[in-house]
Amino acid sequence: MSGYVDLQVNGYAGVDFNSAKLTESEMVAACQRLQADGVDKILATIITAPMPQMIDSIQRIARWIDEVAEIREVVAGLHIEGPFINPADGFVGAHPIDAVISANIDDAARLIDAGGSHVRILTLAPECDPGGIVIRYLSDQGITVSAGHSNLSLDELDRSIDSGLAMFTHLGNGCPATQPRHDNVIQRVLSRADRIAISFIADGHHVPIFALKNYLRCIPTDNIIIVSDAISAAGLGPGKYPLAGQTVYVDAAGAAWAECRTHYAGCATPLRRMHEILATELSATDSLIDAWMMDNPRRLGITPAI
Repeated sequence: MSGYVDLQVNGYAGVDFNSAKLTESEMVAACQRLQADGVDKILATIITAPMPQMIDSIQRIARWIDEVAEIREVVAGLHIEGPFINPADGFVGAHPIDAVISANIDDAARLIDAGGSHVRILTLAPECDPGGIVIRYLSDQGITVSAGHSNLSLDELDRSIDSGLAMFTHLGNGCPATQPRHDNVIQRVLSRADRIAISFIADGHHVPIFALKNYLRCIPTDNIIIVSDAISAAGLGPGKYPLAGQTVYVDAAGAAWAECRTHYAGCATPLRRMHEILATELSATDSLIDAWMMDNPRRLGITPAI
């Protein structure tokens, strides 16, 4: 199977897209490996870091999209994940807490300008954007605004959707392992599944297969997106790997752990393997998998809205 469209790729096959030392040749090599593994298009994902570092990373990849055909063929744009996320323990995930800031138009504009015309998605926590000002600003520019690493209330979710929020990033992750049993961010988002797209990491680690099956039953087919959230470890097996200045440990089962071993830090599972999991363990049909891994992500995250 080929033709996958992945809206969240932090790195691949030993290459960390968030590294300040990332080279053009490394980026080309990662793109070639992605193609070999059946991936047609990706959004290169830049995660929370000090603003100058994020801007440098965004500018670097945006320039290569413009100038390097081998990269442009695979990298359809950029997904900026942070720095406007919830800094609370659990919700911040593997993002460096000291680089998290409240949403504001000035910094949002700096990030978008750094990417030229190539920013497709920006993930933020709506509760860190009072009044939805940044959400509306980004949406008006044709950028898909996604909530993530967020503990937004139901009222905040509704207001954000009205302001232009179109998606939720890797539901079931970027949140604490222990939450209120009913009124939690997962249940709130699922209750609005007819209004926004929702992405999941289908590696069997980030969301247990039985839970993923339950979640997918709650969401219209057109609103389901499977992402890899791949890091440099993707496709390489157990070991130690870099992610934006951190060390990530991949265990024998293929799960990628932060150095503290208390939470996951990205994913080491390629989309091809996720396809196998969806087909064999969830009995998903080819047409559903095509929608979740090709058609929906292309429509919602690759094609510019303007």
